Amino acid sequence: MTIYALALIGLILVAGYLAVKFGFTNTKGIIDNQREYFQDEMSSSDTWRKTEEWNVLKEAILKDRDSLDKASLDSGIKARMIVAPLVVEQLRLYHSEREIFKSIFAPLRILGNQSQFSWGVMGIKQETARQIERNMKNDENILEFTTDNSDKERFTRLTDEKDRYYSYLYAGLMMKQIQTQWAKAGFPIENRPDIIATLFNIGFENSNPHANPLSGGSRIEISGIEYSFGSLAKSFYDSQELREEFPI
Repeated sequence: MTIYALALIGLILVAGYLAVKFGFTNTKGIIDNQREYFQDEMSSSDTWRKTEEWNVLKEAILKDRDSLDKASLDSGIKARMIVAPLVVEQLRLYHSEREIFKSIFAPLRILGNQSQFSWGVMGIKQETARQIERNMKNDENILEFTTDNSDKERFTRLTDEKDRYYSYLYAGLMMKQIQTQWAKAGFPIENRPDIIATLFNIGFENSNPHANPLSGGSRIEISGIEYSFGSLAKSFYDSQELREEFPI
């Protein structure tokens, strides 16, 4: 059963990679404005919490609590801040891949691990991972490779099904680097999970510190409600979900 399940996951991920490569999945991102941010916020922002997908995802995330806590300690960023974009990445996958969710993710209570265009449970692209590594060059390098084949080792780290520590570490380091960049520019965002998640989603090249950042990023639709990547991350971060395990 497990072998067939993994084979099906691989087939679907390859199909997803081809769709991305040829542009079939291209969608415009969005930027949240004040009207969108506050209109019906109380009635719609937590819709995701009422879904079967969230109940499955919550159990799957708790299996990785030790790895998340270790990545939090090593990256210097709150575990909850790492979990916020993880929630968005996984809810997007769960809702977009309905058949694989029902046949594999839900029964096994597992996270979706990407291995093509973006890697691992956090959906980190290869060039993003390389940029994170370059940004570490003047620090104690906890990302130092142990082999001569860094490309292979990087891929293995980020797609490891048994231990997702490196997926969470890379994500935490990226968010910490973005926080540091904005703090040095005089615009601290350590208490803005919406902005940090947005920048995690759109990449280093779009991180330009300024006084009035807006959340946004990829579109995610859940139960008829449209979220941006940043707004959904904030909705989780501010909620009571997993608050005891991953406090603010």
